[in-house]
Amino acid sequence: MSFTLDPQVAEALAPIAAAMAGSTPPPVGDVAARRAALEGLIAHTDAAQPAPGDVTITDYKMVTADGASILLRWYVKQGAEPGPAALYLHGGGMILGHVGLFDGSVSRYVSASGTPILSVDYRRAPEHPHPTPVEDAYAALVWLHEHAAGLGVDPARIGVFGDSAGGGLAAAVAILARDRGGPAIARQILLMPMLDDRTLTPDPHLAPFALWSWDDNRTGWQALLGEAAGGPDTPAHAAPARLADPTGLPPAYIEVGQLDIFRDEDLTYALRLSQVGVPVEFHLHPGVPHEFESIAHASDVARRVIADRVRVLASL
Repeated sequence: MSFTLDPQVAEALAPIAAAMAGSTPPPVGDVAARRAALEGLIAHTDAAQPAPGDVTITDYKMVTADGASILLRWYVKQGAEPGPAALYLHGGGMILGHVGLFDGSVSRYVSASGTPILSVDYRRAPEHPHPTPVEDAYAALVWLHEHAAGLGVDPARIGVFGDSAGGGLAAAVAILARDRGGPAIARQILLMPMLDDRTLTPDPHLAPFALWSWDDNRTGWQALLGEAAGGPDTPAHAAPARLADPTGLPPAYIEVGQLDIFRDEDLTYALRLSQVGVPVEFHLHPGVPHEFESIAHASDVARRVIADRVRVLASL
């Protein structure tokens, strides 16, 4: 018996599949084509859902150690009491996306959970290869801790939160914070995280459903790591699946679709954390591919997924 798409997800994906029928995917290494296609899709799907009217957005600038000015966007629900917060790192395969593309989705998380979020416009590969993206994310975590009092945030209740490449960066930030002795992270919330630069060989069972393909994955990792991608010397701060010992990492919430090419690396990471005593809540969602919930947002499975994420954000 072979895998099948959740029927509601299949219905939502059908127009996209029809529009792409007969088109040739961009070759490995073509970052520009992927940016044009996928950033357009993200913008379209985000605009398909209403933006909440009870979230205030404020922009800040952070200067990094190498002198770059990075946008930090703070989302807070009107009337929110002091409490937890989450540092959010957006998806995009390490090569695409920016804070503004995710205004709607981040605002919806904040409105539903009541937990404010700081979104980071980290610099992307290949223009800014490793370690720049993760160092930008780590610097934002430090910034959030340093400004916690002024923002009404309890520094003991700050989580790191990301999807896809952003989930990988969130996991890497948790490793960096452990290795550098802080700042404290209450929980790592990893949504279909991109963790392993060795996920390069197509799986015939998953290939018909791959919204983010192995060619896309190779492109992203090569942009981030160059010729080192997939080799023996990739550091865990770039690809968290390479971590030798996960002891001491913060509790984790990890989820992935059964039809996602990141399935095995995410399953393995959840297992390895659990084996060293790190508390893990793990969800494997049947019948769904990568980032399905942004397209099939009205499906029953998407509603369940979002409810879980909101619950975890609210519990920080």
